[in-house]
Amino acid sequence: MATIVTVKDLSMHFGNKDVFDRLNFEIQAGEKVSLIGHNGVGKSTLVKLIIGLLSPTSGQITLQDVDGHPLKVGYVPQFRNIDADAPLSINSFVALNIGKNWHPWLNNAEKKRVNDVLEQTNLMAIKHRPLALASGGERQRAYLAQALLGDPDLLIMDESTASMDVDAKQVIMALVDRIVTEKKMALLFVSHDLELTIKYTDRYLLLQDKKVSTGTSDQINPDSLKGAE
Repeated sequence: MATIVTVKDLSMHFGNKDVFDRLNFEIQAGEKVSLIGHNGVGKSTLVKLIIGLLSPTSGQITLQDVDGHPLKVGYVPQFRNIDADAPLSINSFVALNIGKNWHPWLNNAEKKRVNDVLEQTNLMAIKHRPLALASGGERQRAYLAQALLGDPDLLIMDESTASMDVDAKQVIMALVDRIVTEKKMALLFVSHDLELTIKYTDRYLLLQDKKVSTGTSDQINPDSLKGAE
């Protein structure tokens, strides 16, 4: 598999706080990777560095081109601040990621793209429902659909299942697993839920003591990976 993300000697400091120091790892095309570690070790910081919201203190992150285009990254957060009175429907929210165009409405091809991703994420039946009135699981599928609309090469799930009940977690991750497998995209799953990481990822990255270690997901042991939960 081709390497799509290379992290080399990556260090991040906030004032006198060392978040992590000289991290080195790679992510391959089509690979399913979990990012684990206890609160405060820098998982969210690392994600922000990968998607370009932060700049490292030192070292570098290289995103490789895929099939002649810059690496496309889809990002699914745990939650977004949506005003309860906002009239934004699920359909309209997902369509916000359609990309740049010169007109304020969707053409037929764009409508089809939106409908296709709504079908993929089982949202067609409720596409006109206000996002603010959607359940937690429905919102997460809307966040996922919006990310998928950009046809990403790498999908980042950033604590996306943290506030969901056990059954809802399994439903959303089974859906994600099916889509990333069919689309042959890479997955970076940030989570404290070791059961989900074992079931739905191939390999883990453990942030601990300002360093990173890795191994196959079937090697994850909650007793030996102290602080990962």
